[in-house]
Amino acid sequence: MNEPTPLPLVRPSAGSQAGSPRRWRPTPLVGGTIALHAGAVTALAVQPACWPYAAGAVALSHTLLTAAGLWPRSAWLGPNWTALPESARDRHQIAITIDDGPDPEVTPRVLELLDRYEAHATFFCIGEAARRHPALVEAIATHGHAIENHSQHHRHYFSLLGPRGLQREIDAAQRTLTELSGTVPLFFRAPAGLRNPFLEPVLCRLGLQLASWTRRGFDTRTSDAGLVAKRLLRGLSARDILLLHDGHAARDAQGRPVVLDALETVLRAARDARLQCTTLRAAMTEVPETNATVTVAKTTAHHRYEAHRHPD
Repeated sequence: MNEPTPLPLVRPSAGSQAGSPRRWRPTPLVGGTIALHAGAVTALAVQPACWPYAAGAVALSHTLLTAAGLWPRSAWLGPNWTALPESARDRHQIAITIDDGPDPEVTPRVLELLDRYEAHATFFCIGEAARRHPALVEAIATHGHAIENHSQHHRHYFSLLGPRGLQREIDAAQRTLTELSGTVPLFFRAPAGLRNPFLEPVLCRLGLQLASWTRRGFDTRTSDAGLVAKRLLRGLSARDILLLHDGHAARDAQGRPVVLDALETVLRAARDARLQCTTLRAAMTEVPETNATVTVAKTTAHHRYEAHRHPD
């Protein structure tokens, strides 16, 4: 497998467990909900008879918060990347993001496709899957792709967790992926994109940025690769963030993971449109940093990866 030149890695300062922590600033919806709750308590203390109105207002606010959490591309609960920064437009860049891996059958074939088109992608990896397949994590990093946080266990009830549960789940993945890849994740994507108001304060403490997508192909549900690609390519333009999956991939009638043909169609369309496939972390900053760590580990990681693909 030919290896493209790795992109510059963006590393947080030495000793940092994640990226630089950010100050949490509640959105108008979250701030308004906090104020409404405080007002409802005050109103009940002054005039207990108004409880139906207070309860109704609180219930409405919770409905709005729930709706915001169920809309993956919303920014009502906090900052959320649904497109690359504006500067990516001038550089004619898009981002391909690949979730739920690494997978021992699909991920190597995805890497081969990306190499063939000299494209870079962002892999949102599940911590426990990464722990099971460390050679694949090394391969992703060695081939110049970015590894970001997709939680430790990808629990279906992730969006129902409280602050401590979210902290444990995300921090565990940070530690796992940092250990295996040698690079600290800078982005987080919630399982299925679903979240709650407690997530953003946790991401701020860990120095992570939430990222969703511009369009997704629903390639975990759809067995038609052409339809998946059509969804992703509808209106394709610079700054787009596209979502595919190497884990939990749907399969066509012949048992082939649909992500493979869909991804190749997307890569071909991007090449024809002269769009460069970059990573989220490369789009975040233009400041290049040394590739020394990747270069030193390159040979060892590649040998381990080949041994994983072709065991004796």
